[in-house]
Amino acid sequence: MKPRISLVIPAWNEARRLPGSLVELSRYMEQQIPGAVEVLVVVEPCGDGTLEIAKAHAQNHAGFRVLEGAVHRGKGSAVRRGMLEAAGEFVFYMDADLSVPLREVDAFLEVFGAEPGVSLLLGNRAHARSRITRRQSVVRRNMGRVFNGLLGLLGLASVHDTQCGFKAFRREAALEIFSLQQLDGFAFDVEVLVLAEALGIRALDLPVEWINSPDSRVSIVGDSLRMIVDSVRVRGLVAQRLRERNRP
Repeated sequence: MKPRISLVIPAWNEARRLPGSLVELSRYMEQQIPGAVEVLVVVEPCGDGTLEIAKAHAQNHAGFRVLEGAVHRGKGSAVRRGMLEAAGEFVFYMDADLSVPLREVDAFLEVFGAEPGVSLLLGNRAHARSRITRRQSVVRRNMGRVFNGLLGLLGLASVHDTQCGFKAFRREAALEIFSLQQLDGFAFDVEVLVLAEALGIRALDLPVEWINSPDSRVSIVGDSLRMIVDSVRVRGLVAQRLRERNRP
C-alpha cells in the first residue's frame, strides 16, 4: 500500500531529543489506517548515536525508514533527500524535536482538502491564531526578527515566518521544488519559498502550536551568518536553476 502521508525528519546530533519524538510518531501512526503514514528519518554523520537510535526504532516499527548520509552537509541537504524519496500524496517536513505537535498534521490535511488549488502550507508562529506554548529565548527571538527584517530588505518577506520547521506539500509540488533546491544550510527554507513563488505554486501560511525546545541545533553566530549570506544569494541561485531547467 502506498502511503498517503510522508513525514520527513532531519536528525543531526539528536540523540537526546529523538527517542521521545520517535515514540510520539509511532503513537500517531497507530491512530491512522495501517500503511497510510511513512516516516523518513534522515541522518547525516554526527557520532552521538542518533543513527543507531533511529535504526533500532525502525527495525521494530513498520513504516519507519532511515536514510543515512555519507557526509554532513546540513539540514537543507537532509530535508531535500527525504522530500525526494518520500512516497506520500502529502509530504511534510518537521524538526526532530516535534516543536510543532503532530496533531497539526491533521489540521493541515483538512486545509489541503478544502483548498484544492493550494499545494504548499507553511506553519507561521507569528500568525494571530498561533499558540506559543513555550517561547524561544529573547536572544533567539531577536535573531529571528533581525533575519526577517533582512528578508524584507531583500524583498523575500512575503511569508511571515520562513524558519518555522513545519511545512507541508502536495507530492507534485514537493518534487518540483526539491528537484531544483540547492542550499544545504538553514537558509534552505527561504530558497524553497522563492522557488515556490517562481514556479507559480500557491502557498498559504497557517497558525500552529509551537513548543520551543531549548536544545536548538542552530548556532547563534555561525549559522546565522551563513543564513544571511545564503539569503543574499538565493534569488540568483533560483534564477540560475530555472534557466538551466528551461535550457534546450
